[in-house]
Amino acid sequence: MVNIASIQTNIFWENPNANKLEYDKLFDSLGPVDLIILPEMFTTGFSMRANEIAEHSSGATLSWMQEHSKKLDSCIVGSLQVKENNKFYNRLYVVKPNEVQYYDKRYLFSMAEEDKHFSKGEKELIFEIKGWKIKPLICYDLRFPVWSRNKYKNKKFDYDILVYIANWPAVRSDAWTSLLKARAIENASYVIGVNRIGKDNNKINYHGSSRVFDFQGKRLDKFTDNNFHIEKSVLIKTDLNTFREKFPVLKDADDFNLLI
Repeated sequence: MVNIASIQTNIFWENPNANKLEYDKLFDSLGPVDLIILPEMFTTGFSMRANEIAEHSSGATLSWMQEHSKKLDSCIVGSLQVKENNKFYNRLYVVKPNEVQYYDKRYLFSMAEEDKHFSKGEKELIFEIKGWKIKPLICYDLRFPVWSRNKYKNKKFDYDILVYIANWPAVRSDAWTSLLKARAIENASYVIGVNRIGKDNNKINYHGSSRVFDFQGKRLDKFTDNNFHIEKSVLIKTDLNTFREKFPVLKDADDFNLLI
Protein backbone atom coordinates (compact mmCIF):
# COMPACT_ATOMS: atom_id res chain seq x y z
CA MET A 1 0.00 0.00 0.00
CA VAL A 2 0.96 3.64 -0.37
CA ASN A 3 0.00 6.60 1.85
CA ILE A 4 -0.74 9.84 0.00
CA ALA A 5 -1.57 13.35 1.25
CA SER A 6 -3.34 15.54 -1.33
CA ILE A 7 -3.53 19.22 -0.35
CA GLN A 8 -6.40 21.39 -1.63
CA THR A 9 -5.68 24.97 -0.57
CA ASN A 10 -5.66 28.61 -1.62
CA ILE A 11 -2.58 30.22 -3.19
CA PHE A 12 -1.16 33.67 -2.45
CA TRP A 13 -0.78 35.46 -5.78
CA GLU A 14 2.83 35.66 -7.00
CA ASN A 15 4.16 35.31 -3.45
CA PRO A 16 6.40 32.24 -3.13
CA ASN A 17 7.57 33.08 0.39
CA ALA A 18 4.04 33.43 1.79
CA ASN A 19 2.93 30.20 0.16
CA LYS A 20 5.93 28.26 1.39
CA LEU A 21 5.38 29.52 4.95
CA GLU A 22 1.84 28.14 4.80
CA TYR A 23 3.09 24.80 3.53
CA ASP A 24 5.71 24.73 6.28
CA LYS A 25 2.85 24.68 8.79
CA LEU A 26 0.83 22.12 6.86
CA PHE A 27 3.74 19.74 6.45
CA ASP A 28 4.34 19.72 10.19
CA SER A 29 0.78 18.43 10.71
CA LEU A 30 0.82 15.61 8.18
CA GLY A 31 2.41 12.71 10.01
CA PRO A 32 4.06 9.87 8.06
CA VAL A 33 3.13 9.78 4.36
CA ASP A 34 4.84 8.42 1.27
CA LEU A 35 3.70 11.10 -1.18
CA ILE A 36 2.57 14.73 -0.81
CA ILE A 37 0.72 16.32 -3.75
CA LEU A 38 0.51 20.11 -4.14
CA PRO A 39 -1.49 22.08 -6.75
CA GLU A 40 -0.15 23.47 -10.02
CA MET A 41 2.06 26.58 -9.63
CA PHE A 42 1.67 26.25 -5.87
CA THR A 43 3.99 29.18 -5.09
CA THR A 44 2.48 31.80 -7.43
CA GLY A 45 -0.92 30.87 -8.77
CA PHE A 46 -1.54 30.66 -12.53
CA SER A 47 0.38 33.81 -13.43
CA MET A 48 1.72 34.48 -16.91
CA ARG A 49 4.47 36.82 -15.67
CA ALA A 50 7.12 34.17 -16.03
CA ASN A 51 9.75 36.68 -17.06
CA GLU A 52 9.45 38.37 -13.65
CA ILE A 53 8.75 35.48 -11.27
CA ALA A 54 10.14 32.24 -12.73
CA GLU A 55 12.96 30.58 -10.80
CA HIS A 56 16.05 28.94 -12.16
CA SER A 57 16.04 25.16 -12.35
CA SER A 58 18.12 24.97 -9.16
CA GLY A 59 16.25 27.78 -7.41
CA ALA A 60 15.00 28.43 -3.90
CA THR A 61 11.73 26.53 -4.16
CA LEU A 62 13.36 23.34 -5.38
CA SER A 63 15.83 23.55 -2.49
CA TRP A 64 12.89 24.08 -0.12
CA MET A 65 11.16 20.98 -1.52
CA GLN A 66 14.34 18.96 -1.07
CA GLU A 67 14.72 20.06 2.54
CA HIS A 68 11.16 19.05 3.38
CA SER A 69 11.44 15.78 1.49
CA LYS A 70 14.47 14.79 3.55
CA LYS A 71 12.93 15.99 6.81
CA LEU A 72 9.65 14.14 6.21
CA ASP A 73 11.22 11.18 4.40
CA SER A 74 8.52 11.64 1.79
CA CYS A 75 8.18 12.39 -1.92
CA ILE A 76 6.75 15.84 -2.78
CA VAL A 77 5.06 16.71 -6.08
CA GLY A 78 4.12 20.21 -7.26
CA SER A 79 4.73 22.56 -10.19
CA LEU A 80 6.30 25.99 -10.46
CA GLN A 81 7.54 28.38 -13.11
CA VAL A 82 11.10 27.58 -14.15
CA LYS A 83 13.56 29.31 -16.47
CA GLU A 84 16.07 27.13 -18.25
CA ASN A 85 18.17 27.88 -21.34
CA ASN A 86 16.27 31.13 -21.89
CA LYS A 87 12.93 29.28 -22.00
CA PHE A 88 10.15 29.12 -19.40
CA TYR A 89 8.40 25.95 -18.31
CA ASN A 90 5.46 25.01 -16.13
CA ARG A 91 7.56 22.35 -14.42
CA LEU A 92 6.31 19.64 -12.12
CA TYR A 93 9.01 18.46 -9.74
CA VAL A 94 9.04 15.02 -8.17
CA VAL A 95 11.30 15.43 -5.17
CA LYS A 96 12.47 12.46 -3.13
CA PRO A 97 14.99 12.59 -0.25
CA ASN A 98 17.85 11.66 -2.59
CA GLU A 99 16.48 12.23 -6.08
CA VAL A 100 14.81 14.92 -8.22
CA GLN A 101 12.85 14.26 -11.41
CA TYR A 102 10.64 16.59 -13.40
CA TYR A 103 7.91 16.79 -16.01
CA ASP A 104 7.24 19.90 -18.12
CA LYS A 105 3.58 20.54 -18.95
CA ARG A 106 2.83 19.26 -22.43
CA TYR A 107 -0.48 20.97 -23.25
CA LEU A 108 -0.40 24.71 -22.70
CA PHE A 109 -3.68 26.56 -22.18
CA SER A 110 -3.78 28.92 -25.16
CA MET A 111 -7.03 30.58 -24.00
CA ALA A 112 -5.00 32.11 -21.15
CA GLU A 113 -2.00 32.62 -23.49
CA GLU A 114 0.07 30.10 -21.56
CA ASP A 115 1.55 29.01 -24.89
CA LYS A 116 2.90 32.54 -25.44
CA HIS A 117 4.80 32.59 -22.16
CA PHE A 118 5.91 28.98 -21.69
CA SER A 119 7.48 26.24 -23.78
CA LYS A 120 5.76 22.87 -23.90
CA GLY A 121 7.31 19.71 -22.54
CA GLU A 122 8.53 16.94 -24.81
CA LYS A 123 8.83 13.99 -22.42
CA GLU A 124 6.57 11.86 -20.28
CA LEU A 125 7.56 10.90 -16.76
CA ILE A 126 6.75 7.82 -14.69
CA PHE A 127 8.31 7.57 -11.24
CA GLU A 128 8.20 4.89 -8.57
CA ILE A 129 7.41 4.80 -4.86
CA LYS A 130 7.31 1.57 -2.87
CA GLY A 131 6.78 -0.49 -6.01
CA TRP A 132 4.01 1.80 -7.34
CA LYS A 133 4.44 3.39 -10.77
CA ILE A 134 3.02 6.92 -10.91
CA LYS A 135 2.47 9.21 -13.90
CA PRO A 136 2.15 12.95 -13.08
CA LEU A 137 0.45 15.44 -15.39
CA ILE A 138 -0.67 19.07 -15.19
CA CYS A 139 -4.15 20.61 -15.51
CA TYR A 140 -4.96 21.07 -19.23
CA ASP A 141 -3.19 17.76 -19.98
CA LEU A 142 -6.36 16.15 -18.61
CA ARG A 143 -8.30 17.05 -21.77
CA PHE A 144 -5.98 15.02 -24.02
CA PRO A 145 -6.51 11.33 -23.21
CA VAL A 146 -3.88 9.91 -25.56
CA TRP A 147 -1.15 11.67 -23.54
CA SER A 148 -2.59 10.06 -20.40
CA ARG A 149 -3.04 6.60 -21.89
CA ASN A 150 -1.85 3.63 -19.89
CA LYS A 151 -0.18 0.84 -21.84
CA TYR A 152 0.05 -2.90 -21.26
CA LYS A 153 3.14 -4.67 -22.56
CA ASN A 154 4.82 -7.91 -21.56
CA LYS A 155 2.18 -8.39 -18.84
CA LYS A 156 3.07 -5.05 -17.26
CA PHE A 157 1.25 -1.72 -17.05
CA ASP A 158 3.06 1.57 -17.58
CA TYR A 159 1.63 2.99 -14.35
CA ASP A 160 -0.67 2.33 -11.38
CA ILE A 161 -1.59 5.88 -10.35
CA LEU A 162 -2.31 8.87 -12.57
CA VAL A 163 -1.86 12.25 -10.86
CA TYR A 164 -3.14 15.60 -12.13
CA ILE A 165 -2.28 18.87 -10.39
CA ALA A 166 -4.23 21.93 -11.43
CA ASN A 167 -5.44 25.51 -11.32
CA TRP A 168 -8.76 24.50 -12.91
CA PRO A 169 -11.44 27.26 -12.81
CA ALA A 170 -14.71 26.66 -10.96
CA VAL A 171 -16.80 27.41 -14.06
CA ARG A 172 -15.52 24.15 -15.59
CA SER A 173 -15.55 21.99 -12.44
CA ASP A 174 -17.98 19.48 -13.95
CA ALA A 175 -15.59 18.84 -16.81
CA TRP A 176 -12.70 18.44 -14.35
CA THR A 177 -14.40 15.81 -12.19
CA SER A 178 -15.94 13.98 -15.15
CA LEU A 179 -12.64 13.72 -17.00
CA LEU A 180 -10.78 12.54 -13.90
CA LYS A 181 -13.30 9.73 -13.46
CA ALA A 182 -13.06 8.85 -17.15
CA ARG A 183 -9.26 8.66 -17.01
CA ALA A 184 -9.51 6.23 -14.07
CA ILE A 185 -11.95 3.93 -15.85
CA GLU A 186 -10.26 3.91 -19.26
CA ASN A 187 -6.76 3.36 -17.85
CA ALA A 188 -7.62 0.81 -15.14
CA SER A 189 -5.73 2.99 -12.71
CA TYR A 190 -6.14 5.01 -9.55
CA VAL A 191 -6.49 8.72 -10.40
CA ILE A 192 -5.79 11.67 -8.11
CA GLY A 193 -6.63 15.23 -9.12
CA VAL A 194 -5.47 18.07 -6.84
CA ASN A 195 -6.80 21.54 -7.59
CA ARG A 196 -6.56 24.89 -5.78
CA ILE A 197 -9.35 26.94 -4.18
CA GLY A 198 -10.00 30.69 -3.79
CA LYS A 199 -9.81 33.58 -6.27
CA ASP A 200 -6.70 34.76 -8.10
CA ASN A 201 -5.75 38.29 -9.13
CA ASN A 202 -7.38 37.74 -12.53
CA LYS A 203 -10.69 37.36 -10.65
CA ILE A 204 -10.92 33.67 -11.55
CA ASN A 205 -12.63 31.47 -8.96
CA TYR A 206 -11.42 27.99 -8.09
CA HIS A 207 -13.57 25.51 -6.17
CA GLY A 208 -10.97 22.78 -5.82
CA SER A 209 -13.24 19.80 -6.54
CA SER A 210 -10.15 17.66 -5.96
CA ARG A 211 -10.78 13.94 -6.29
CA VAL A 212 -9.41 10.47 -5.68
CA PHE A 213 -10.90 7.73 -7.87
CA ASP A 214 -10.18 4.03 -7.92
CA PHE A 215 -9.67 1.96 -11.07
CA GLN A 216 -13.46 1.53 -11.54
CA GLY A 217 -14.21 5.24 -11.19
CA LYS A 218 -15.40 4.92 -7.60
CA ARG A 219 -14.81 8.09 -5.60
CA LEU A 220 -12.62 7.52 -2.51
CA ASP A 221 -12.10 11.03 -1.11
CA LYS A 222 -13.92 13.47 1.18
CA PHE A 223 -13.05 16.74 -0.57
CA THR A 224 -15.68 19.48 -0.50
CA ASP A 225 -15.85 22.43 -2.87
CA ASN A 226 -14.01 25.65 -2.00
CA ASN A 227 -12.78 24.40 1.36
CA PHE A 228 -9.25 23.79 2.50
CA HIS A 229 -8.72 20.06 2.95
CA ILE A 230 -5.90 17.56 3.23
CA GLU A 231 -7.04 14.17 1.98
CA LYS A 232 -5.04 11.21 3.24
CA SER A 233 -5.48 8.21 0.99
CA VAL A 234 -4.28 4.66 1.52
CA LEU A 235 -4.23 2.89 -1.83
CA ILE A 236 -4.02 -0.90 -1.95
CA LYS A 237 -1.98 -2.58 -4.68
CA THR A 238 -3.64 -5.98 -4.31
CA ASP A 239 -7.06 -4.42 -5.00
CA LEU A 240 -5.74 -2.91 -8.20
CA ASN A 241 -4.01 -6.11 -9.31
CA THR A 242 -7.08 -8.25 -8.60
CA PHE A 243 -9.28 -5.97 -10.70
CA ARG A 244 -6.81 -5.93 -13.57
CA GLU A 245 -6.66 -9.73 -13.56
CA LYS A 246 -10.45 -10.13 -13.53
CA PHE A 247 -11.11 -7.42 -16.12
CA PRO A 248 -8.00 -7.16 -18.33
CA VAL A 249 -9.46 -4.58 -20.70
CA LEU A 250 -6.14 -2.98 -21.66
CA LYS A 251 -4.92 -6.27 -23.12
CA ASP A 252 -7.27 -5.55 -26.03
CA ALA A 253 -6.06 -2.00 -26.63
CA ASP A 254 -4.00 -0.93 -29.64
CA ASP A 255 -0.25 -0.88 -29.27
CA PHE A 256 1.03 2.57 -30.20
CA ASN A 257 3.77 5.12 -29.71
CA LEU A 258 3.28 8.89 -29.71
CA LEU A 259 5.15 10.92 -32.30
CA ILE A 260 6.31 13.91 -30.27
